[in-house]
Amino acid sequence: MAGFLVERQSRRQNNRNLILKIMDKFIHRTSPDIISELKENEIFVFGSNLAGRHNGGAASVAFKKFGAIKGQGVGLQGKSYAIPTMHGGVNEIKPYIDEFIEFARNHTGYTFLVTRIGCGIAGFLDNEMAPLFIKCKEVENIFLPKSFWDIIN
Repeated sequence: MAGFLVERQSRRQNNRNLILKIMDKFIHRTSPDIISELKENEIFVFGSNLAGRHNGGAASVAFKKFGAIKGQGVGLQGKSYAIPTMHGGVNEIKPYIDEFIEFARNHTGYTFLVTRIGCGIAGFLDNEMAPLFIKCKEVENIFLPKSFWDIIN
């Protein structure tokens, strides 16, 4: 009986260690709440509009600090990456997020720091936007806001 209890306790500890290892991986892939500077290989990922106006919220920060280009509402520009969120619902936004995830997967030399895309001026809730980023679990160079990880894990 004692051997069984020791074996069961050992399995529980192994399971705890595995869970902690998985959680640690996601905790360390959490983007900061406020991004005011970037390291050389970091990219600021923000919500934009298709016209690329970049007048408010994270888009304004991207324009003023990280090289976002007026008139460009999608993709890599300077040290930023725009994902349009102002043109429709989550079904219209999802293809742009999928395109971003594929871009990040193919550009492993960069670390992509995702803001709470769509949760500011666009007016979506974290629980509406976060599930669109579920494929990021597989892409180690994408860092998400803690609120997104909390929802998709």
